[in-house]
Amino acid sequence: MSEYKRPLPVVTEATKPHWEAAREHKYLIQRCSDCGHSWFPPAPNCQRCLSSNVEWVEASGRGEVYSFIVYHQGWHPGFADSVPYNLAIIQLEEGVRVMNNIVGTDNDKIRVGMAVEVTFDDVTEEVTIPRFKPA
Repeated sequence: MSEYKRPLPVVTEATKPHWEAAREHKYLIQRCSDCGHSWFPPAPNCQRCLSSNVEWVEASGRGEVYSFIVYHQGWHPGFADSVPYNLAIIQLEEGVRVMNNIVGTDNDKIRVGMAVEVTFDDVTEEVTIPRFKPA
């Protein structure tokens, strides 16, 4: 495994289940056990009904590009070798919108509405980062 130069995620108690599941190549989001609403990033209460009866569930990992941008300048030194790179808002089948990168295709082929699915990038022995690729 080559040296990973980009920033690594900061794992907190709130995000730990997500990152532990990613190491197992599973994509978790939170869901309210009372009203069924799903979301990411993690929060201690449901954003719809404010219940604290929250659980982690495995998402399908499938969705579509809702919006995206291509950066032509590396705003962090770790991204200097990656320019140009994209950042997309992905609408998962579960209705949750997440920000992530689209990999496995050229930036000029990314389109709003494009079907994508999660893939996992084992960047270090301890950290796996979910990304999305064309489905």
